[in-house]
Amino acid sequence: MRIEGSGIIVAGGGSGLGLVTAQALRDAGGRVGVLDMTRGDWDGAFAEADVADEAAVARAIEALAPAIGTLRVLLNTTGTGHSGISAGPGRTVTAAGFRRVLEVNTLGSFILTQAAAERMIAADADADEDGERGVIVHTSSIVATEGQIGTAAYAASKGGIDAMTLPLAREFARHGIRVVTIAPGIFETPMFANARGPMVDWLRDQVQYPARPGHAAEFAEGVRAVVENRMFNGSVIRLDGAYRVPPGSTDFWDG
Repeated sequence: MRIEGSGIIVAGGGSGLGLVTAQALRDAGGRVGVLDMTRGDWDGAFAEADVADEAAVARAIEALAPAIGTLRVLLNTTGTGHSGISAGPGRTVTAAGFRRVLEVNTLGSFILTQAAAERMIAADADADEDGERGVIVHTSSIVATEGQIGTAAYAASKGGIDAMTLPLAREFARHGIRVVTIAPGIFETPMFANARGPMVDWLRDQVQYPARPGHAAEFAEGVRAVVENRMFNGSVIRLDGAYRVPPGSTDFWDG
């Protein structure tokens, strides 16, 4: 998909990886709008929505349409977490917290996909031989397959995104719409960069090469590669510097 001139929505583009990627796609000539709970540092077209609210997402996409034109690319970087011990002494995970993570991360991803795909299907395809109509890119996590102690809710929610990627790509193939998921490892988002404690130090030590957390600009480069290369489809792509997550320890959650 050609980025220049394409209508692009970045869900979760008010901060972190989403913000940097939205800025990079705009710099590459995309007509970018952001959908998020708050505008944050984004200075372009914006619409507020909780991605777990189907009606709010529909309103937000409609509100962004005049600014972006025909929707060709959806990037979803939204997400929330609920971490801690699930049973026994020190238990902090609740059913309500677990449910909210699933609503935002998993159901929210599907709601965004469905809304974006409907618009892409209704649009004219590109004039070339492939007839591409759009690209939907979600953000999962390597925690989906290698979750450490304390991340059951987050891992389950991101695993749901991984699992829906291929069936949706197969379903949308006849419409010329690709579906791809990027699974990052550790990246220097503001939230992670400001975090402190033994678990954070432990997480940083697991990255092999480069021996550091990823930069947000590197995530943006990954998104651009996925959007521009049509053979990326139906896959979950790791972006992690050969990071593999050890089991962790309940000690991280004590106290």
